[in-house]
Amino acid sequence: MSSSTFRPAGVRIAGTGMAVPERVVSNADLEASLGVSAEWIVERTGIQERRLVGNGQRTFDLSLTAAARALADAGLAPADLDLLICCTITNEMPTPATACRVVDRLGAIPCGSFDLSAACSGFVAGINTAAAFIESGRCRNVLVVGTEVLSEIVDWNDAKTAALFGDASAAAVVSVSDDPAQGCLYQNLGSDASRWFELYVPRQAGDVPNGGAAAQARLGVLRMDGPAVFRFAVATFQRIIPEALAACGLSIGDVKRFVLHQANARILEKVRTTLDIPRERMPMNIDRYGNTSSASCALVLHELQQRGELEPGDIVLFAAVGGGMTWGTSVWRW
Repeated sequence: MSSSTFRPAGVRIAGTGMAVPERVVSNADLEASLGVSAEWIVERTGIQERRLVGNGQRTFDLSLTAAARALADAGLAPADLDLLICCTITNEMPTPATACRVVDRLGAIPCGSFDLSAACSGFVAGINTAAAFIESGRCRNVLVVGTEVLSEIVDWNDAKTAALFGDASAAAVVSVSDDPAQGCLYQNLGSDASRWFELYVPRQAGDVPNGGAAAQARLGVLRMDGPAVFRFAVATFQRIIPEALAACGLSIGDVKRFVLHQANARILEKVRTTLDIPRERMPMNIDRYGNTSSASCALVLHELQQRGELEPGDIVLFAAVGGGMTWGTSVWRW
């Protein structure tokens, strides 16, 4: 098909869903074990509480529930799915993919499936991938799930990281639209692996930079250089958001909602004030869920949809920065 006659299909978010553990863990609950005050946690992160799994819940369980709810919200049957993407860094097994198991339990076989690992940028990478599949005409309905059970890889002896993270899942059904003007106006993904050691989970002693004898104690748990990640996240958000807007010929005032990865309230507030984004246009829920990595942007999106804050024609900008180091942006017309 020639470029002069090819018209990409329109894309829409047809439904969303979420699943969070019932167990609510407040800052006060962590004071004794972490040796810090509840106020200390709030001042540095903006987090009041987070959800943590219990009773044997794992990544698959949360993913399945969120996926089923998003599918129901879209009014689709499992057989309608062409592809399911699970964005996670806490998949339980190297194979099968969590996405593959969700397809099985939903009854969506032979739907395509794979896991996507981009840490906190995962959901943005997922919806970008879904939009590209639909625009190409290869798929009509793609289910993107962002899920993390970070409590399994957090070092609960490290107050600087343990208080940051929570467990959650949220999902979105990305579908073809009859309106070719609707959908993903711009997308971009990037990475800088020269900084991988600022946020990583080592499996072997050789994975720990300058590890030596102490490396063994650090295996299997998340390690983060907090100040370096803070600076990288702020600088990257401040760069990629204007770049995305410029590529679309848009300004800050044209965007109805900025859906940013909920990394740290101080990071978000720094970005918001520097770019002069009105507070009401950048929703935050980190106070209730903590940093949920791949689930983060999906949780914000689901809550926006549930509150009815997005209407046809609205511009929504997604942006995330995460381990790798990775980043991603996606601009949508609702």
